[in-house]
Amino acid sequence: MARQNKQIKLLILKALQEIGEAAGAARIHDRLAASGTMLQPRTVRYYLLQLDREGLTRFVGRRKGREVSERGREELARANIIEKVGFVEARIDSLGYRMTFSLGSEQGTIIANIATIRESYLARALEDMKPVFARRLGMGSRIAVAREEESIGGFTVPRGMVGIATVCSVTVNGILLDEGIPVTSRFGGLLEMREGKPVRFVELIEYRGTTLDPLETFIQAGMTRVRDCARTGSGVIGASFREIPSVALADVNRVQKRMEAGSPPCSPQMPSLRVPRVLRPRSAAIATSSPTPSTSRVTKGSCSRMPWRS
Repeated sequence: MARQNKQIKLLILKALQEIGEAAGAARIHDRLAASGTMLQPRTVRYYLLQLDREGLTRFVGRRKGREVSERGREELARANIIEKVGFVEARIDSLGYRMTFSLGSEQGTIIANIATIRESYLARALEDMKPVFARRLGMGSRIAVAREEESIGGFTVPRGMVGIATVCSVTVNGILLDEGIPVTSRFGGLLEMREGKPVRFVELIEYRGTTLDPLETFIQAGMTRVRDCARTGSGVIGASFREIPSVALADVNRVQKRMEAGSPPCSPQMPSLRVPRVLRPRSAAIATSSPTPSTSRVTKGSCSRMPWRS
């Protein structure tokens, strides 16, 4: 029980840190729910009181709520690293399972990547994203924009900022699951493109063995060349690698055609690229990551559920 309580505290602390400003139990509850963790608001309040006593959070005011203290930030930084291994994989599974989008109705919740940038950068960021969508280097063809203090996918945009939501590749998992096709997310990596066609993976990180989001890590490290790829057709982009049962390959191809024919949020790329440790009788499915504004302008990123209607 003590270990479970510690994990819940860390989740609440992490959610509060991701919000980026002082927040109350209701906002923290929404943030946790958007990330796949279901807790009652009163449960969140109970643990916030404990975090106050431990000096990990600081009470700001009845309207503003609490913020993470310096001690709380230190605790998050040195939290049990072993417990964090595989967290990314578990979060992907949770988000995909809780997605409600259906190809039949073309409605429901999808998974979105949300980036926040300064409002003054919005016009330039949208211009940067247009050629990426035109080359079909990301998921889908639509974005959602939220102004300061507006909410999108359970995330409230801070003052002076703008939130940009793009379809996350985890949406593919949810669609396949809804069609009765099991899917396992294995790797996040960098995919080399030449003349608009995928050639090979040049870097891979296995979700099961990391505490960080591989694609976010590659982007922050400046290892992608999405702009070059959008302009010339050649470059390096982020992509995620999944495994599906080989017996379901025909059904996956059928689902892909339906996704391309209608107006769904995404369309996975499925080239036959050689990747280590893909064992029979399983097959590979590859989806490009969603386009985001230039990382030099991105202040904070997150992954959440949000409603979709065609």
